[in-house]
Amino acid sequence: MNANDLSESQASVRRKARIALVASLLALVALFVAWFAAGTHALAAMLVFALPPALLALGAWFGRGHAAFWSGVLALGWFCHGVMLAWSSAPERLYALAEVLLSLAIVFAANAPGLAAKFGKRRG
Repeated sequence: MNANDLSESQASVRRKARIALVASLLALVALFVAWFAAGTHALAAMLVFALPPALLALGAWFGRGHAAFWSGVLALGWFCHGVMLAWSSAPERLYALAEVLLSLAIVFAANAPGLAAKFGKRRG
């Protein structure tokens, strides 16, 4: 494997990870809209829950490096929120478990390029 092949494979991993990240963030937005749109405080819920992943998806789509970082950071909060509600609120359990799965997908997609660089095939 030469240097060009390595950079092409890293670019491929980055492109696939970015697509997975954007898709996961948009799926999370759709989940939050379906979950909170009918509530009494729908506008506040959309601003707090749906807007951040929507903005991060936009940033990740345009290749902003900080968007992936902040997606991973916020995904830890979404994970905790989902686990807490899955344990405490039976009527919201399916939404909460979907939030947990999407937050894990976001963490993995945000970190895939770094993991591929660290543990991928080495030259030499």
